[in-house]
Amino acid sequence: MRRRGATVLFGALLLVVLLWQAMVVRVPYVELGPGPTVDTMGTSDGHPVIQVQGTGTSNSAGQLRLVTVSVRSDLTLFDAMRGWLQSDYAVVPRELIYPPDKTEQQVDQENAEDFKNSQSSAETAALRKLGYPVQVAVKDVVKGAPADGHLQSGDVIATVDGSQVTSAQKLTELIRAKPAGTARTFGITRGGQAMTLTLSPAKADDGNPRIGVTVEQKQPHPFDLKIALDRIGGPSAGLMFALGIVDKLDPTDLTGGMVIAGTGEIDDEGKVGPIGGIAQKLVAAKLAKAKVFLTPAANCAEAVANAQPGLPLVKVSTLDDALTALQVLRDHGTPTLCGR
Repeated sequence: MRRRGATVLFGALLLVVLLWQAMVVRVPYVELGPGPTVDTMGTSDGHPVIQVQGTGTSNSAGQLRLVTVSVRSDLTLFDAMRGWLQSDYAVVPRELIYPPDKTEQQVDQENAEDFKNSQSSAETAALRKLGYPVQVAVKDVVKGAPADGHLQSGDVIATVDGSQVTSAQKLTELIRAKPAGTARTFGITRGGQAMTLTLSPAKADDGNPRIGVTVEQKQPHPFDLKIALDRIGGPSAGLMFALGIVDKLDPTDLTGGMVIAGTGEIDDEGKVGPIGGIAQKLVAAKLAKAKVFLTPAANCAEAVANAQPGLPLVKVSTLDDALTALQVLRDHGTPTLCGR
C-alpha cells in the first residue's frame, strides 16, 4: 500500500509539474485571430477616418469595413493547444511573423510604414479615379546620364512612346519595356508648353534601362485629404481606403446601404494585390455582419477554402473591379465571385 501511495503521489506531482509548465513556459509560436474591423466611412476615436476639407462630401447609408488580424505572441503551451483547437484561430511558428533577425519593434515599425504607404497609394488611386491625374515631374537629372542636357527639373513626363505616364511606377515600367539603347520618344510639358524629345536609356548597374532622373509625383486637387487611422499595421487596408475616399467625394453611395467588407493591398495604378491572414479576416467580416467580402483575386483559392457561410467572396484585381462589383450589387445583380 505504501508503494502504491508513493506511486500515486509521484504521479500527482508529475502531473502538477507538467500542468505548471504548460501554463507558464513560453513556446515559439504566435496566435492569429480575427481582429477589429473599421468602417472607413465612419469614425475612430471620435473623429472621421477619412477627413476632407475644402470641398463637399457625401454620407453613406452603408459601411465599407477594412478587416484586420490580431496577433498574440508570448504564448504558453496551454495557449497554443487551445488555439490549435479553435477553428477561427491559427497557431503558427513565431518566425513566420517575427523573423529571427528582427525584433518585434522592428517588425511593428515596418508594418506601420507599410500601413502609411497603403494610405498614400489608396489616395493616389482614388483621386485618379475621381478625375485628378498624377503628374510625374523631374526632380533631378544625373550628370552624364541620357537625360542630361535634355530633361530638366520641373519637366512633367506625360508619355513614353505614346503610352500615358500615370505614376512614377508606370514610368519605370515603360522605360524597362524595351532594351537599353533603344531610342524612346518622351512627351513632356515644360513651362506649360508640350514638346517631344528622343532619349536612349542606358543600362544601369542592376541591368535595367534608365534615363538618369529622379522624379516626384504630384496630384493637384483643390481640397485637403487625410486618413486619420494609425493603430493598424500592414498594407492590406489599401483597397478599402481607396473605396472610402471615392465614396466620400462622389455623390454616389457605393454601398447601397449594405455592410461591405474587404481587404487587399493597392498600388498607385489601382491594382489590388494579395494579403495574409485571409481566414481570420473572413471571420472578422462575418462578425461585422458584412453582406459580401471583396477578395483579392490572388487570395481567392485560400478564401474559398476558408469561406464563411452566407458571406459571398467577390473577386477583385483592381479598384475598377471593386467599383464595378459594387455597382452590380446596387443593381441587385451577382458580381464575379471567387471560384467561378
